[in-house]
Amino acid sequence: MDSNINVFRPPVLGWLEKKLSDQEVLYLWDCISKSGEEHSSNLAGNIQGSYLLNDKDDWFFQNTLSPLCERYSEEFDNLGNRYQFDNWYPYSLQKMWVNFQNQGEFNPVHDHGGIYSFVIWMQIPTEFKEQNELHFAKKSNSPRVSAFEFSYMDILGVPCGQVYQLGKKFEGVMLFFPAKLQHQVYPFFNCNEQRISISGNIGFGF
Repeated sequence: MDSNINVFRPPVLGWLEKKLSDQEVLYLWDCISKSGEEHSSNLAGNIQGSYLLNDKDDWFFQNTLSPLCERYSEEFDNLGNRYQFDNWYPYSLQKMWVNFQNQGEFNPVHDHGGIYSFVIWMQIPTEFKEQNELHFAKKSNSPRVSAFEFSYMDILGVPCGQVYQLGKKFEGVMLFFPAKLQHQVYPFFNCNEQRISISGNIGFGF
C-alpha cells in the first residue's frame, strides 16, 4: 500500500428509519382523532385535508423524537451545532400535522423549516407494484406512482434519489431526516380510500 496517498471521505448525512411500537401508533391515532385547525394553506402539498395535531404533555417528543435526535447525532451529526447562539437551546417539536391524501393528490418537491423533520405513514391503501401496473406507468423506466422520494446531490453534483415503494409494510414506519432534505410524495390512483400520514418539524425551543 502506498503510504504517500491520503484518502478523504467527506461527511455525508442521511436519515433514520424507525418502526413505531404499538403504543406509539395508538397514541398517534388518538392525536389524529383530536386533530385541530386546518393546515393545508401552510403546506406545499396539493392535498385537501391537512390538520394540526397536539402532542399532549410532549409525550411523543420526549419518548420518540428526542431519542431520535440523539441517535441522529451519533450516526451523522448534531445539526443544531451548525447554528451559532450565545446561549444553549434545547430541541422541541415546533409543529405536527396529519395529511389525508386522496387519489390524484400529491406533494411536490419541497423541504421543511426547523432542524429535523419526520414523516410517519399511518394508513396506506395501495401497493406500489399494483399502482405501477396502471397503463400509463407500466412501461416507465422510472416508476413512481404512489411513491415517496428523497432528492439530493452527490459529491459530483449528480442528482440522486431514494424511492420508498409504499405499501402496507410501511404502515407505522417513520422516516427522520434533516429538515432541508428535499422530498416529494407522488399521487396514487383507482382507490377511494385515503392515505393517512403524519409530518412534523423539530427546532430550537426558544
